[in-house]
Amino acid sequence: MIDPRAIIDPTAKIAPNVEIGPFTIIGPEVEIGEGTWVGPHTVIKGPTRIGKENKIFQFASIGEDSQAKKYHGEKTWLEIGDQNVFREFCTINRGNAQDEGITKIGNDNLFMAYVHVAHDCQIANHTVFANNASLAGHVRVDDYVLLSGFSGVHQFCHLFPHSFLASNALVVRDVPPYIRVAGIYAKPFGLNTVGLTRHGFSAETLLNLKRAYRIIYRQNLTTEEALKELPSLLEACPEVQLFIDALKNSERGIVR
Repeated sequence: MIDPRAIIDPTAKIAPNVEIGPFTIIGPEVEIGEGTWVGPHTVIKGPTRIGKENKIFQFASIGEDSQAKKYHGEKTWLEIGDQNVFREFCTINRGNAQDEGITKIGNDNLFMAYVHVAHDCQIANHTVFANNASLAGHVRVDDYVLLSGFSGVHQFCHLFPHSFLASNALVVRDVPPYIRVAGIYAKPFGLNTVGLTRHGFSAETLLNLKRAYRIIYRQNLTTEEALKELPSLLEACPEVQLFIDALKNSERGIVR
């Protein structure tokens, strides 16, 4: 299952049924879980832990040092969950000591070709990064977020669940849940209706989320004023709580 032309550090921990292609380099302090497939010409640098049944395509760079100037060789980590796909030329960096020192990726995420994930990013589950989507450092991405091709996210931003970034969107503020953003700099353009429908949100729930969206974006309210109005929708639509949480917890302010 391991091509003899691959270079594997003897300290790396490779599960018995992992497949590794030719000319791939696996460094020290790398752990790869059961059923993972690593294509040819891939470089994986530790300390990195990769879970089960991941697919890493050719020419990907996984677990390389942070590109930040403040990184000076400290021991930092990358942790990847299960059933993720990393397509060609993805670059996933480890953390920086100035933060928590770890980049984390959850389960069942798709990273298309040329995606970049910088140091200390926290990516949850079931996300999709289309070709050339890029995250700066310290970005948090929640469940079911979709980043279209060539979209970019500024450092320390937070993309809340079920949000959608259109192609070429440049995000410099937090993106609340359920909404679509587009443009340079990104602005809101209604609910992510297609994505929400695909994930089983009912017509009634969508109607109430649209009401919440109008409170936040169409009534010229401040964030504090919107927070006073939104709880009135909770009884009919508990999903509105994510809007409330986003407005309360946003550290960079939300896209407007």
